[in-house]
Order: sequence, then C-alpha cells, then structure tokens
Amino acid sequence: MAHKLLIRRYQDSDFEEMFRLHHLALVQVGADLGKGPWDDDLHSIKKEYLDDRGEFLIATIGGRLVGMGAFRKKDEKTAEIKRMRVRPDLQKKGIGTRLLEKLEAKAKELGYGRLILDSTTKQAGALSFYRKKGYTECGRKRVGKFDVIMMGKELG
Repeated sequence: MAHKLLIRRYQDSDFEEMFRLHHLALVQVGADLGKGPWDDDLHSIKKEYLDDRGEFLIATIGGRLVGMGAFRKKDEKTAEIKRMRVRPDLQKKGIGTRLLEKLEAKAKELGYGRLILDSTTKQAGALSFYRKKGYTECGRKRVGKFDVIMMGKELG
C-alpha cells in the first residue's frame, strides 16, 4: 500500500462506492441476497447510525474507498457492529483491524459496555477475524437461507 490508509466518518458523497463495496464483499463469500429491505439501513445512514449514538466509518487509500464499518445502538449499554467490509483484494492487510479498533474505541467513548454482531457461516474469514479480536459466540439463528452466528465482546 503506497498510499496511507485514512479512516473517517461516512459522508453522503460516499454512498455509491460504499454500496458497491458492500455487495462486492458479500458476493465474494456467497452471502449476497441482491437488492431488498435488508439493505434499507444503508439508504439512511445518518438516521440509522449517526443520529442515535452510532458510527459509520469509511476507510480510503489514495482517495479510493477500500473499507467500511459501523455500529448502531441496540440498547443503552449495547451496540451492534454492522457492515464491516474490506475490498476482497485488500483483505488481511490490517484495514479491518483498524476499522474495528476505531469502532470499539468510539463505542466505549459513547458509553457502551458491550458490542454484538452477527455473521453468516459462509463468512469464515470474518468469523475467524472476530474470534481473534476477542468476540465469542453467543448464539445461532437462521436468516432466510443463511445460518448465522451471533458474537459478543465486553468493552473493558
């Protein structure tokens, strides 16, 4: 990576690139359902994330969007990690780690004591990544055609 990785808050001008990355990352692991109500939050990032004790971060290299990640409020003490994506050709280069570290720090700063997330069993790389970052399985469910693992982490 010749250019420096920059992480900043989502801006409306990021929408097209962000949405493309979202689907690209899901297609790569066979977890893309196409267009549908499951993506409604991405059409209302300010309302769904930024206006209610949440965050939505964008990672860029040389002005190009290469990663994203967010959390939103579940209850007063718990936030849910959502929309963690890194361009497939740039995975395993520390971008996801940097995004997650910034999200965890911001969640702690906002007073959350616990983070939760879910990932399909098809996203083996993501599940391994979260386990390495201290997230532990706290349940399983079926969502449509996908088996989903729920994970959590206490923010010391």
